[in-house]
Amino acid sequence: MVLVTAGLALAIVFWNASWRPARNVVTIVHEAGHAVVALLAGRRLSSIRLHSDTSGVTVSRGRTEGPGMVCTALAGYLAPSVLGLVFAALLLGDRVGTVLIVCAALLLGVLVMIRNLYGVLSLVITGGVLFAVSWLATAEVKAAFAYLITWFLLVGGVRPVFELQRKRRRGQARDSDADQLHRLTGAPGLFWVAVFAAINTGALAIASAWLLLP
Repeated sequence: MVLVTAGLALAIVFWNASWRPARNVVTIVHEAGHAVVALLAGRRLSSIRLHSDTSGVTVSRGRTEGPGMVCTALAGYLAPSVLGLVFAALLLGDRVGTVLIVCAALLLGVLVMIRNLYGVLSLVITGGVLFAVSWLATAEVKAAFAYLITWFLLVGGVRPVFELQRKRRRGQARDSDADQLHRLTGAPGLFWVAVFAAINTGALAIASAWLLLP
């Protein structure tokens, strides 16, 4: 089951036809990462928007510079991989139910702050799938679904980083998280893309060792 769900997650992420709709899930977690860290940093969360091109925007109020703003900007691209690593640790302890509960809590938290129709639709569809599996599926299907979510977040957290750099190279992402971090810290945007890539691939490697090695 672990190998099959890993292979399925890879197929979803690297097949463009499936990646486009599935990427909405990564965007939900990305924006949730911004939102959670903004609240932890003492900022005031205003709104979250999810767009049909799979982009998203999280607006928070507070200081426009300083460690809190840096951490908030940093959190988005790291959130899917970090959450996937947490889920991998939970699955090691056979805590399938906890994985599904965390997913439900995350969707509910984002839904409270969503401010556009497409965002609501994305969350309702995602939540509907989660509800169906949680309440109607057998224990084996729930476990397979939890593993699939985990692998998808881990692998799906890596691809957007490389997509980001391609857009930056073409001048199409001038207000990306990496470029915001450049303006906040002075470190080049490419440095922050490398940080995203290193942490996310590291999370994938660690989780793979946990789940695949005896």
